[in-house]
Amino acid sequence: MRTIGIGFIGAGDIADLHAEAINGLVGSELVGLWNRTSEKGEVKAKKFGCKTYPSVEELLKDPEIDAVFVLTNMETHCDYTIQAAEAGKHILVEKPAASTIAELERMQDAIAKAGVQCMPVHNYIYEPGIARAKSMIDTGKLGTVTQFYMMYNIHHAHDIRARYPGVIRQILTHHCYTMLYLAGQPQTVSCLKYTSDPTLAPQENVAMANLKMQNGSLSHLCASFANDDHAGDPWTCIIKILGTKGSTRYSYRDFVINDANGPHSQTYQCYPESIKNTAIHFIDKVIRANEKPLSSLTDAIVCQKIIEACEQSDAEGIHVRF
Repeated sequence: MRTIGIGFIGAGDIADLHAEAINGLVGSELVGLWNRTSEKGEVKAKKFGCKTYPSVEELLKDPEIDAVFVLTNMETHCDYTIQAAEAGKHILVEKPAASTIAELERMQDAIAKAGVQCMPVHNYIYEPGIARAKSMIDTGKLGTVTQFYMMYNIHHAHDIRARYPGVIRQILTHHCYTMLYLAGQPQTVSCLKYTSDPTLAPQENVAMANLKMQNGSLSHLCASFANDDHAGDPWTCIIKILGTKGSTRYSYRDFVINDANGPHSQTYQCYPESIKNTAIHFIDKVIRANEKPLSSLTDAIVCQKIIEACEQSDAEGIHVRF
């Protein structure tokens, strides 16, 4: 089995989970990385057991690298993805895959022209529990799906959330691609947002969206950085699907370690596992077996349209027809 060589563009916190997946997967190797801050890049390279590159261009020239993971801030995803495609590399790009629909379309054009694979890190859908839910829907075991719910309530400190664009773009993106995968596309979107203390960080830290789906069913999406939910049966991160013949649930709270992890007060093991599952699927299924990803740049474009519809709905106080 030929070894798949991987290069990282960016070496922030998320790179640790991707590196763990690659280093634990037979037939893959993390060859090297580039990071904007070279000192941090050297530290991460030593930790991961790989080399560093002085520039993105040097990384992309390396014939040992078959694919790159774009792990930088959202605003740079488009340019790095296009550069990687033009260099003939397959691409895994962190979410949100880009800032605008126009950027995503440019990325899609570059991928098609280069004939390489590109997969967004839509990590929730690579979880076994979500795969089981998808199977139950597709085989009719749930009957007709009537309601889809996805709730996220994980407190983030003000200095952390101040670095993010707000929960609509930072978190509801997860909700959107998961909803697309399990419940289909929306017909109308209605959204409201709230900022608990705008003097500390002006971005919204609570948002709720109600959507009527193309088949007439309903979806509810909720995201909050403002608070943890410590009540009984907490809505930390939970997905529930109700159908005419059955129902199913997926919850972060089913797998908890009492140890802080980044901005989270506890380690919700589903999150790091989902990142590793995504990286492994990309290497083994998409690159090695030439299979299509479960969620593509086309889905990322639909997600971006939903996100922009949410923003328009709140700004104008209207239902947005999708």
